[in-house]
Amino acid sequence: MRALILVMDSVGIGGAPDAARYGDEGADTVGHIAEACTAGHADSNVREGPLRIPNLVALGLGEACRLATGRLPPGLEGQPQHGQFGCASEISKGKDTPSGHWEIAGVPVPFDWGYFPRTRPCFPAELTRDFCEQAGVPGILGDCHASGTEIIAELGERHMQTGMPICYTSADSVFQIAAHEETFGLERLYGICATARRLIDPLNIGRVIARPFAGTNARDFKRTAHRRDFSVPPPGSTILDLAASGGRDIVTVGKIDDIFAHRATGRNMRGDGNMALFDATLKGLASLADGGLLFANFIDFDTLYGHRRDVAGYAAALEAFDDRLPELLSRLRSNDLLILTADHGCDPTWSGTDHTREQVPILTWSTQSSSSIGRRAGFADIGATAIRHLGLPEPIHGASF
Repeated sequence: MRALILVMDSVGIGGAPDAARYGDEGADTVGHIAEACTAGHADSNVREGPLRIPNLVALGLGEACRLATGRLPPGLEGQPQHGQFGCASEISKGKDTPSGHWEIAGVPVPFDWGYFPRTRPCFPAELTRDFCEQAGVPGILGDCHASGTEIIAELGERHMQTGMPICYTSADSVFQIAAHEETFGLERLYGICATARRLIDPLNIGRVIARPFAGTNARDFKRTAHRRDFSVPPPGSTILDLAASGGRDIVTVGKIDDIFAHRATGRNMRGDGNMALFDATLKGLASLADGGLLFANFIDFDTLYGHRRDVAGYAAALEAFDDRLPELLSRLRSNDLLILTADHGCDPTWSGTDHTREQVPILTWSTQSSSSIGRRAGFADIGATAIRHLGLPEPIHGASF
């Protein structure tokens, strides 16, 4: 008896009830991708025809979309065949990664994160001064809201010439630092990120993110797989804490350990991209002891395609993930619980490059016939269900379905 939670990062299925408050009324990541593919709006040089994700449909993704929006996206027709399906709306404030994952794990975020203004410079002068002094850098580049890939292309060469790190933010509660892996040094980058983490704690900023990149010039700069998030710890006991207190085996995959500030995250397995992360998930499952918990994040949907507003790339990533699902399902035991979900949306048809405030799917696998769990108020029901399955005390927030 084991429990697995797989987070398809940013795979939202329609605007949350409070989406208008965030400027996201009408956003629908999966629905708009499916519509674009069917209508031929996705890049025809990359793909043709409707979105093909039969395994997710068999788990109930189409019907979860219908629950969330009242519409069945084209190409997602078909009756669910396994487990339970439904959708959930976040109760935490914001639409960022820590809030979504913490709420899944039983700790909603009732407070407002700190954010940096959309000005240039966007960082307080005192913060920049203290950071440069304590990190030992001659200055910073950027100091603005920006797309990570675009600002590296714009400022990467100057960074290599001057030794000044590229510091920027987004609509999320983040302080991001990009630096060249070789000329600046990976460990040095991690070190200055730790410095920044200490300095921004009073500002209630959720994450400092190390964004290493490689290459020789703007034409070939590419971010590497050595990203690291320096997060504040969750403000309450998560399902990971409960599993650790119960002496259970824990495997985390991808950036889960960073999101939870490395607290009760067990054995972490990394991978460069969704397919490598899927390999790591299979490896982690093979080593997961009976009664254990596996918690994984699949980042490509968000980072490579959602933020870059790449509809065709996002569609292809969904199809590639779907193609691998039978490998995972074939390795599950009859008394295992698998839950597939997401942490927020990132509609690639939406304006801007930020996350979108959306409902998320809840898809479970079991040997029982399919049934609906309806629309859930809060993501915490996901963690409560996984922890109850393991026979552990349930978290304060959430109700098992």
